[in-house]
Amino acid sequence: MTSDQLLYLVVGSIAGGFINGLAAFGTSLFALGFFLTVMPALEAVAIIVVISVASGLQGLWIVRRSIRNNPRRLARFLVPAIVGIPLGIASLKQIDASVLKLLIAFFLILYGGFFTLRRTLPKINHPTPIMDCCVGFLAGILGGAASLSGALPTMWCAMRAWPKVETRAVLQPFNVTVLALTAIMLAFNGAYQTRTLIFLAIAVPTAMISAQVGIFVFRRLSDDTFRRLLIAICFVSGTVLLLREML
Repeated sequence: MTSDQLLYLVVGSIAGGFINGLAAFGTSLFALGFFLTVMPALEAVAIIVVISVASGLQGLWIVRRSIRNNPRRLARFLVPAIVGIPLGIASLKQIDASVLKLLIAFFLILYGGFFTLRRTLPKINHPTPIMDCCVGFLAGILGGAASLSGALPTMWCAMRAWPKVETRAVLQPFNVTVLALTAIMLAFNGAYQTRTLIFLAIAVPTAMISAQVGIFVFRRLSDDTFRRLLIAICFVSGTVLLLREML
């Protein structure tokens, strides 16, 4: 391992772990740019899904009561997503993943930019079980087709008038489950070679420590500030995704 590889691996793990601890999603968009500088794309993705799950498990602990209190809400997102993942993978032969990523990037930028400039945020208070299922299903397809499973649930949850803990109780287990399934599929495809495991031995503890810092900040945010943070991250994520695909 060279000094450059170590530097980019550590910095990427810190960035990815922190944003996961803070917002319960975004590890890939914030860490992938660093990893791709010093390693192939498949290896970078294989590392990111593992540190996302490891960081996310810590976030699950702080919202465990909210998950237990409303398991049906989580199931409305998660079960359709699990169904959608293999459909997304199967669709890779029919669609261009790069074009799909560009479309999602533009949507994230428009959504994030519009609501960031608004003084008041939308507050959907009534139950929306059908929309929850549709968002989860489409997110699963996007996860399988373009590794973007977190985009739609984050945008949808940011529009709901839920306390920050309840929002996280949907996003965190959703992302952990989808990414854990991705990691298992990558393992079956031989993505975890000796060098990748060495990188993981450094990346995982680094990301977990950084995630604790993100969780510390999350605990001190108000519900409204957290919703605005999710919207701002959507805008930043869309911008990063757009630049990455164009360059």
